[in-house]
Amino acid sequence: MPITIKSEREIELMTEAGRILGIVHKELEKALKPGMSTLDIDALGEEVIRSYGCEPSFLNYNGYPASICVSVNDEIVHGIPSAKHLIKEGDIVSLDAGVIYKGYHSDSAYTYIIGKVDKDTERLVNETRRALYEGIKVVKAGIKLNDVCSAIGKVAKENGFGVFECLTGHGVGRNLHEDPYIPNLSNHESEGIILKEGMTLAIEPMFSLGTKQVWLLEDEWGIVTRDGSPAAHFEHTILVTKDGYEILTGE
Repeated sequence: MPITIKSEREIELMTEAGRILGIVHKELEKALKPGMSTLDIDALGEEVIRSYGCEPSFLNYNGYPASICVSVNDEIVHGIPSAKHLIKEGDIVSLDAGVIYKGYHSDSAYTYIIGKVDKDTERLVNETRRALYEGIKVVKAGIKLNDVCSAIGKVAKENGFGVFECLTGHGVGRNLHEDPYIPNLSNHESEGIILKEGMTLAIEPMFSLGTKQVWLLEDEWGIVTRDGSPAAHFEHTILVTKDGYEILTGE
């Protein structure tokens, strides 16, 4: 599939999809607390999404059974919400969400620290967030996509984090997942892709304190670190502009 360049109208729709998703995350952040179940988080997220006349991007996507991916501690992505899984002090919780507004998707993720965690886990969360913005800030029309990948991967290397090579960012628009795939470390394939004005990308570093190896859970959705080490995940949908970028999903 060729990398799509969005029209002015498509950019308007994606900007609104991103604005709404930013509100969804703010509402989830305010509500997140020890004792609530991951299913509670999902229910609130879906309620807020639908209150703005949008649909959840993830619900029933390839069979995924929820609106919000809730991934806790060693879960990297695609955690399925459950009434039995209660958030507790010392957890780190990654919330990945998307909305569909008039046929166009936005996609973003944040990892939240609940209460107090050890210094290494706090560093993991903070540095994964920094990697997102290090990757975003090099974006502009005319650069190689690999410049973005390299900027993200540099943060992981500096910290000795595991980088999950099987999990990447991606293009986004009329489809939730579009070309190009955006690895979180320098790679040969991304060298040949030049960013152009009007591309819309979901950039999403995912790092662990330990291994880069993963397990797929028995539910065939949740992906966890193979050594049980904690993982963090941050993501924004961005628009490539002539001289830089615009973050569509809040800050």
